Amino acid sequence: MIDDLEYNTEREHLIIPEYGRHLQKMINHAKSRETKEERNKLAKSIISVMGNLQPHLRDVADFQHKLWDQLFIMADFDIDVDSPYDKPEREVLQARPEPLEYPQNFPKYRFYGNNIKTMIDVAITWEEGEMKDALTYTIANHMKKCFLNWNKDTVEDAVIYDHLFELSNGALNLKDSEEALSDSSSLLRTKSKYGNKSNTNKNKNNNKKKYSNNRKRY
Repeated sequence: MIDDLEYNTEREHLIIPEYGRHLQKMINHAKSRETKEERNKLAKSIISVMGNLQPHLRDVADFQHKLWDQLFIMADFDIDVDSPYDKPEREVLQARPEPLEYPQNFPKYRFYGNNIKTMIDVAITWEEGEMKDALTYTIANHMKKCFLNWNKDTVEDAVIYDHLFELSNGALNLKDSEEALSDSSSLLRTKSKYGNKSNTNKNKNNNKKKYSNNRKRY
């Protein structure tokens, strides 16, 4: 009896394991039928069973179309039945996608990130005026925040202005500006304020608990 045992490693490979081996055997049985009428009848029954095994697909658009495609895939595209949909092609399903073209940006100041460079490029295209000046100062303030995330100390506005001038190839120049950026201490204080919010709530809960334990009982 031990000699009759079958291991999964010795069995036929399941193309879509989610449906199980019994459904794969049903499809293999349908492929072996001689008449097309009988194959069509078995194929419709198999589609019905597949729908019951995958109820979550009922909310998917073209539910039946997806099941018929899976039937052909599990049959290794070698079953002659009449499908209400176009038969999928093996070459199309197995085609490898084109490799994604990741942006090859190697900024000199990595701590600013690529978004800053994108914002600078957009600001350069704007017409001169108050809107462009406001955007330029907004970018400079954001650059200062990014710099402080990288360097925990402080940074002079002149450094930010130099970096902005360099990254914009001289198109955005705030070196002669008399308007100062946001103070570094206020930016750091804001960051620590939100960073310690959980600790503050924890201390409040501990104080409440301590107070409740010290109350007199009458």
